[in-house]
Amino acid sequence: NQGACDTCKQSFMNLKPMPFATYSFVTPSRPSSGRSGAQRTSLLLCGVLLAGLLAGCQSSPVRLMPTPVSFKNGDVDPFAKLGPELQSTDVPVFYATNRLVVIEKPEPLHTIIPTDDLRLGVAHVRVGDDKLDWETLHRLSTSAEPGERPIVHLESLEQIAVLKSDEAVGKSPDAKEFFAMVNKALAASPNTELLVYVHGSNNTVPRAAAQASQFRHFTGRRMVVLSFMWPSAGNILRYLTDVNNAAKTVDPFTRLIELLAENTNASKIDVLAYSAGAQVSSPSLARLGVARPGESRDALRARLRLGQIYFAAPDIDTRLFVNDLGAYIDIADRVSVAANLNDSVLRFAAVVGRASRAGRPNLTELSTEQSKFLVDASQKLRVDLIKVDPNDIPDLPQSSHDFWYDDPWVSGDLLAQFLLNAAPLRRGLDPQNTDTGARYWTFPVDFSERVYRLLGAPSPALRSSR
Repeated sequence: NQGACDTCKQSFMNLKPMPFATYSFVTPSRPSSGRSGAQRTSLLLCGVLLAGLLAGCQSSPVRLMPTPVSFKNGDVDPFAKLGPELQSTDVPVFYATNRLVVIEKPEPLHTIIPTDDLRLGVAHVRVGDDKLDWETLHRLSTSAEPGERPIVHLESLEQIAVLKSDEAVGKSPDAKEFFAMVNKALAASPNTELLVYVHGSNNTVPRAAAQASQFRHFTGRRMVVLSFMWPSAGNILRYLTDVNNAAKTVDPFTRLIELLAENTNASKIDVLAYSAGAQVSSPSLARLGVARPGESRDALRARLRLGQIYFAAPDIDTRLFVNDLGAYIDIADRVSVAANLNDSVLRFAAVVGRASRAGRPNLTELSTEQSKFLVDASQKLRVDLIKVDPNDIPDLPQSSHDFWYDDPWVSGDLLAQFLLNAAPLRRGLDPQNTDTGARYWTFPVDFSERVYRLLGAPSPALRSSR
């Protein structure tokens, strides 16, 4: 009721973010054990109710995200070299899911129950309705034109293959057909990398497909994208179900990455994990970091071909995330963590999970060894800690959780990273250091001009990897 909502809002406003220090995406410490059971229950209920309010947009349709800042004035057109066959409002993406299906025909009916099987296919996604033409979509995608953005909606899932947990690709003609389709798409694409998008909690199949599709759209249709649709319940009140299902999805996702490495011609396999998608991808990457008997680290790196790993507002225990990172950092090209210290969703995820989240960490929870590793990783290894500060970025809501696609500056930076494999300095970010020596990156006041110049006319002087 309204009274309860007002109480929740007031409690939320009274929670202050801690200072940025020692890397220092920090979150309020855990609730004091001195609170009564009733007080703890009230706080948790308040957090869940407010999280529901804050995540209300998740149940609304996916709309075309704001045009990335580098494309907003129309001078840089990511679609300039797009062939006529792709000049359409249709933006299909590949998909994989470990959701249990209860009805196969005429179209699979997916549940929220995880399995060890993988279903592979094509998600047919369209931007807008039948009245929206390519010319209008192109104009909306290369300008800051005001008004409501068109809805990005899933029209159908074309299931190509079902690969049982103990089934080899060589024994499945359907699976071989799916990977041949991926290879055909890679051969026709200007970018030979394959990006795997892992959605967050409170998600549905249509939403996961739509988000992956619009990312592909704003790459100028250059990148081949696969949406991994793990069994989220699609309801904020079932967050703990999502946490449980994410844990049961680690094995299937690990297998998927291995299958993509073995059966596709992708030059690199990139991963974009959003929010609780980190609970699937982070432990999976750690498992992938375990070499086979007799396999060297160089051979493992060459076999998996892991490229850009990007965690947007990762909702995972900070300690587990750091441990996972140590297991695979040497076999990936670059790992990025983008975090808003005022992230309201992760604020309450920390309360529910009783530990800070990697997208809003409290590094006092880390051991001395973990803290030292994180400092070294930020300085010597290709681990980029990106501070998404609403005080630096125009019009970014203070509590934003969905900044990776909803903010033109952050999406512009992310696209520059994936399209050009560009390091933060080349993308126009500024380096900073904490008192403990950890390096992080911030958005300068002239970031829009910097990233515009990069995507418009890359300078040879900025091509260094660091």
